[in-house]
This record gives sequence, structure tokens and C-alpha cells, in this order.
Amino acid sequence: MKVIEHLLTAKEPTFSCEIVPPARGRSAQDIINTVEALAPANPRWIDVTSHSSMAYYHEKNDGSVERRIFKKRPGTLGICGIIQNRFKIDTVAHILCKGYSKEETEDALIELHYLGIHNILALRGDGPNYNKEISKNRSANQFAADLVKQAADLKQGIFMEEISDSNPLDFCVGVAGYPEKHFEAANMKMDLQFLKQKVDAGADYVVTQMFFDNEKYFSFVKSCRDAGITVPIVPGLKVIKTHNQITTLPKTFHMDFPDALVDEIIENPSHTEEIGARWALKQSEGLLNAGAPGLHFYVMNDAHQIVNIFKSLRG
Repeated sequence: MKVIEHLLTAKEPTFSCEIVPPARGRSAQDIINTVEALAPANPRWIDVTSHSSMAYYHEKNDGSVERRIFKKRPGTLGICGIIQNRFKIDTVAHILCKGYSKEETEDALIELHYLGIHNILALRGDGPNYNKEISKNRSANQFAADLVKQAADLKQGIFMEEISDSNPLDFCVGVAGYPEKHFEAANMKMDLQFLKQKVDAGADYVVTQMFFDNEKYFSFVKSCRDAGITVPIVPGLKVIKTHNQITTLPKTFHMDFPDALVDEIIENPSHTEEIGARWALKQSEGLLNAGAPGLHFYVMNDAHQIVNIFKSLRG
């Protein structure tokens, strides 16, 4: 089932999650364990993130140094297949522009469709420390709107090259929104213009970056509606678990924490997990009471807190 169908037909707000593939060299069993823990909460769909290749420098035994390229967290497509076909939970594969040619993207979408997966989140992707060189006979999507357009073309049966006896690939496409503005955008007005380009290109829904002040989400939704963006906008939430996250998350995700939350954690660092869970539950209740279409949690493969919040919200 497509995400947009969940959002438009659900009789109660939807709950969904986002998880990351295991690090290179780890087993898919790590993900299976996480999904097994999440399954009792009955998430409507699970996002699986994707990661571009990176470069690192390795010192060999003879003292020389060589540059190696690797993907830190491979396996997005395979993990989606495991989750959807083993657990019968719809999955959303994250598809990136950076580090992939359009031909590679088309191949990935064909494979996803073959696996029965019909949901993707189209992202430009963070700037990696390694820029893969695209061969001269291939092309690349520069922005997320270009990737959305490629998916829209496939929905019409338009492939990079003519494929005999091919069928259209009908994907539901989600895109990212930023209640506190994408850090590269000059201002919120420009950021909303970029978001509208993605929606106009064919995006079906928006899921937001994590935020910890509901007023920022409400203001963002109003600005989107004023800009003519009418698709569902799903709020993205993160449960704070450790004290150091109040410094690492803003650096990584370019968001702010409310003073009240920071003050409470600083005053009671040993109770951070309890404080974070209570804050997330309060956020969730406020969003649902105000009519948010659902809640999307960035799990980072720690399911315990999320399951408890879902149980509390469902009574």
C-alpha cells in the first residue's frame, strides 16, 4: 500500500518510523531485531535510509597511504525487501541524487518495483567527502526535484532508454521539508520555493526534518499552504535519549532545541531518557490534537521508547 493511501484513507492518525541500515560488516539480523521490536506498535510504514559512498585513508604495512572508497551502510534495497515481505509492513526506500547516476537510480527503482515496494523518499543527499565521478555517457539528478521528475516519468512508462514490453513503475514519492529552513537556503521563502518545485514535479507528501517546538511545525504548514503546497505534511520527531544529543543533533541536523527542554536536561542529566520520552509524548499529543495527519519517528534503531509512546497515544 502506498504512503499517500495510508494518509488519505486512515481513520486515525498514522504512526511511522525511520531506521538506518546496519554498519558495513554487520548482519541484517540487527535490522530484523529492530523491526520485531517495532512491529507491536503497528507502524503503517517504515523508512529505510540510504547512504552515499565515502572516502577514507588507509595506512599500509609498508607505511604508504592509500585512499579507499566504501559505503558505510549498504543494503537499503535488500532491507526494504526483508521488511515488506517478511513483516508485511510497507517500506519507503530513501533514494539519493548525490553519488548516483540517473541510470543507477532507474535500475534501483526497477528492482524496488520488482520486490513489490512502491514508496520512495526522494532526497538530494548530504554532501559526501567523496564525489563519485559520473561517466560522460551518463547523467545525474542534481536536485531532489529532478529525482521526483524521474520517478514521475517512470510512472508514465518513460525510461532512460526504450525497454521492450516494459510496464510503468507507479511509485508514491515523498520529499523532505524543513520547519526551521534547510541550512543551505538563503531564507525560508526560498526554501519553500524549492519544496514547491518538488511537489509540482510529482511529490505526493512531505515528511519534515525533526523539530522539538510544535509551533515551528504549525508555522511551517501554514507557510506551505500559503505557498500553494497542498499535499499532506507529516511531522518528523526524535526522542532524546542521551545528554550529548542536545549538542550533536543541532550540529548534524541544523535545528534548535527549546530553552525549556535544554534547561531540564542540563539540570537533570541522569534523567535525560525520561525527560526526552516525556517531551516527545507531549509533542505528539499536541500535534495530533491540532490535526497533524500522523507522526513519523526517527528511531535510529532504538525501538523501545517509540513503542511506549505509541502505546500511550493509543490509550
